[in-house]
Parts: sequence; structure tokens; C-alpha cells
Amino acid sequence: MFGGQNMQSMMKQVKKMQEQMQNEQEAIAATDYTGHAPSDVVLATFNGNRELKDLQIKPEIVDADDVDGMSDLILVAVNDALQQIEADQQKRLGQYAPKGMF
Repeated sequence: MFGGQNMQSMMKQVKKMQEQMQNEQEAIAATDYTGHAPSDVVLATFNGNRELKDLQIKPEIVDADDVDGMSDLILVAVNDALQQIEADQQKRLGQYAPKGMF
């Protein structure tokens, strides 16, 4: 069905694509993604492996009577960073996979 030469060529293309995907995955893992709450009062920084690396909270939002408000701002920043990771993965790896896989 496939000629030996065609199969060899196809295998080289597959290997090249796998290497490119691996490089993209490594680049994503090495990238920092910082999520922001409004006015940057909370910043949440993740690496591409979705590990929280840093969480910065500006002192002016710390209010013992409004812990729920601070929690909401933290959630906004964390979710923003995670959405950035998802979008970057889709952009970088989407070309190598069927639609919707990443």
C-alpha cells in the first residue's frame, strides 16, 4: 500500500512533528503566566505546568471585615492566569492535534 520511500518520509515527518511538539511543551512549561485582578491589587503567577509560583496581594485590600472580597480578587487573578495558560497551549499545540484536544 505504502511504498518504502513514502513510509520512510512519513516517519521522518512524524518524528519532526513530535520534536516540535516537545519543544512547544517545554516552552510552555518554562513560561510564567501572571493573572491580574482589577487594578492589579492581586497578582497570581503560575508556570506552564499550572503550579502557583507567586501570589502578591497589595496591603490596601487587606481588610479583616471583608475577607470574602479579598478571596474573590484572588480567584479572579488565579483564573485569569489559568486561562492564559490554556490559551497559550491552544495557540502553540493546537496545530498538532485534532480540534478541541487542547
